[in-house]
Amino acid sequence: MEKTRKLGQTEIEIAAIGYGCMGQTHSYGVVEAEEDMVSLMQYAHEVGYTFFDTAPIYGEANERYLGKAVAPFRNETVIATKFGIVDESFFAGNAEALSSSHESILEQVDASLKRLGTDYIDLYYQHRIDPKTEPEEVAETMAELIKAGKIRAWGVSFAPVEYIRRAHRVCKISAVENMYSFVARNDEETYFPLCEELGITYVSACPLAKGYLSNRYSVGTKYREGDWRADINLFQKEGIDANLDLMELILDFADRKQATPAQIALAWEITKKPYLVPIPGTTKKDRVKENFDAVTVELTETEMREIEEALSHMDIVGMGRG
Repeated sequence: MEKTRKLGQTEIEIAAIGYGCMGQTHSYGVVEAEEDMVSLMQYAHEVGYTFFDTAPIYGEANERYLGKAVAPFRNETVIATKFGIVDESFFAGNAEALSSSHESILEQVDASLKRLGTDYIDLYYQHRIDPKTEPEEVAETMAELIKAGKIRAWGVSFAPVEYIRRAHRVCKISAVENMYSFVARNDEETYFPLCEELGITYVSACPLAKGYLSNRYSVGTKYREGDWRADINLFQKEGIDANLDLMELILDFADRKQATPAQIALAWEITKKPYLVPIPGTTKKDRVKENFDAVTVELTETEMREIEEALSHMDIVGMGRG
């Protein structure tokens, strides 16, 4: 399989597997130490990662960690960060925490550039759409930022298909970042055809379903306070029991390929579509290498068909909150 991908219709090239920074400071009940995370991401670069995904709403430290880590080799990396969510209360359902007005975006991009310690962002996502701002207006602001050299390309995350079409007509969208994995496949019928039609890269968030597909969690696993997995159906007894067939399938292929379950989950994604880029995250050095080494796991067309056939007969429990 190709081990690199073009970002949308740009000339920007990225490795087929990227690194998601979120878990360093958000969602898992701890903010990791800067020194440790900077060292980890520099190691990730050594291993072969070129694409790093962050966002200010993951905690302002998240962008700072990344900026410091890649400073020595900035021109060899592609940084993706985001705008649009301006307050942590968004996660509690506050719609007022969304802002994508022209003035707000200009403030947000400058703040991100400062935290990242760089003068340009390679890929700038609208993290969530702002109901108060039309897609055309957002796209016009992105065109302005591209012309000014502050960003090289832009994308959207969890945006409706028609919103993407409208925005794309004004300023080409290079990437869509949504949740996709063995346990979250709805986008195959909607966003995959859209990406193929418009030449957009599909960035797969949570490709390991917050670690579930690594097969390292069980019913008795204890989670830290603030770790979202404690409230996700997938990690409860019902979810684990319901997905036994899926895990058996993954373990079978892991055995066949002398690979880990996580590597099978990632290899399946990058083999499935040439425009698909998973961005697993981890704070552990061995996992950094394990995840990236999935690019060496070869799944044949026959094996991919076997996996798809098996999946078609499974009633899979996804990542809903309990």
